[in-house]
Amino acid sequence: MNTPINVLILAAGLGTRMKSNQAKVLHKIGSRPLIAHILRTAAELNPENIFVVVGHQAEKVEEAARRALPPDQAEKLRFVFQAEQRGTGHAVKCASEALKQARGLLVVFYGDTPAVKSATLRKLIAEHETSKHAATLITIKLDPPPAYGRIIRDGAGKFQQIIEQRDCTPEQAAITEVNPGFYCFDIPALLVALEKLSPQNAQGEYYLTDVPQHMLAAGLTVGTVYHEDAHELDGINNRAELAAMWKRVRLETLNRLMTEGVSIVDPDSTYIDASVQIGRDTIIHPQVMIEGDSVIGDNCEIHSWSHLTNVTLGDECTVLNSCVLMDTKLAGKNSVGPCAHLRMHAELAEEAVIGNFVEVKKSKLGRKTKSMHLTYLGDATIGERVNIGAATVTCNYDGKNKNPTFIEDDVKIGSDTMLVAPVRVGRGSVSGAGAVITNDVPPDSLVVGMPAKVIKKLKE
Repeated sequence: MNTPINVLILAAGLGTRMKSNQAKVLHKIGSRPLIAHILRTAAELNPENIFVVVGHQAEKVEEAARRALPPDQAEKLRFVFQAEQRGTGHAVKCASEALKQARGLLVVFYGDTPAVKSATLRKLIAEHETSKHAATLITIKLDPPPAYGRIIRDGAGKFQQIIEQRDCTPEQAAITEVNPGFYCFDIPALLVALEKLSPQNAQGEYYLTDVPQHMLAAGLTVGTVYHEDAHELDGINNRAELAAMWKRVRLETLNRLMTEGVSIVDPDSTYIDASVQIGRDTIIHPQVMIEGDSVIGDNCEIHSWSHLTNVTLGDECTVLNSCVLMDTKLAGKNSVGPCAHLRMHAELAEEAVIGNFVEVKKSKLGRKTKSMHLTYLGDATIGERVNIGAATVTCNYDGKNKNPTFIEDDVKIGSDTMLVAPVRVGRGSVSGAGAVITNDVPPDSLVVGMPAKVIKKLKE
């Protein structure tokens, strides 16, 4: 593909059949809104610009769109506001001024089609570029046909026009070749044809589907690309279709992962986002959810009822039953759980262990450090080979600020120790059970009491 590519996504509608107070493209498949799925596919085309036509809840849609892409791709976003929804042609026409500044081709499709693959769009672009059409569109066949525009051809099989279902005669309504709404246009020819649109139809709207007919009348050529997998291009109109699409995308993801060497014990009860990466010989037990940009290494094991979001797990990690991990990094050979909660950029170095009913928030644990029971570690930096006794708490909040706790290498924290931050425990020190540490502890010291005091230098 030598011609510059631009993408325009139609995302202005509320989606009245969703029976919702939020815009349709904000409804989710997995952990991501529909607009995020669409934008990630669009970004795979490496376009110069990604135009998004917004209307209902425009600010929220724009925010979701920016979050969907990495910074280098988000820079390509251009938002076009459609104040009044007067049809698909009107939506594209709202972008006319912005399109005048763009070069090359424009790929247009809807924001509620999350299963479409970039390979399908590349096939559309390749046909358009090879045949030098002014417009090229994808067609599919469905019997009985849904409420899509019918593809009208002449006696030689050449494309003539698209007629929307509401405008069809009974004979036209019986046609099974339909338009799912994926187009490629030469931008100058599109801009000219948009000016010729009129709302003289059953819905009183400006149809984008009339553009190819105007191009043919101007002596230009229009091509079509037939696509076998019609359901890949399904749009979502209601909650039942949303659920069906979620299932389709989920099963495609699970089948891909199993093909790549991941063991999924019960696919019917497992939910993994399409964006998740999992290494070979990892085992996923029933009732597991893995979301976001999670990356899981080889030979890991994720046990039932655990929920992982935006995590990075190195090789040979084990997450036991009923754990919640969010924005967390495990370096490798770690064990977490059961019933543990790691969040807000918690990090475990190799062979660190978190046990049952332990919460780790915005903290780093060093190599071979262990916290096995009933503990809260917040805003803490903990060294290597540290043992944290049961019911330990880093008291990080003073009523105004969150304060840090530092625990150096080879420290042993006794059960029920309270570390009142900001505080540092020196290398090799030990706290007695029930100690309340309010001041820094020197290295190699034994501290006990409330407040804790040094009662012995351990090396002496």
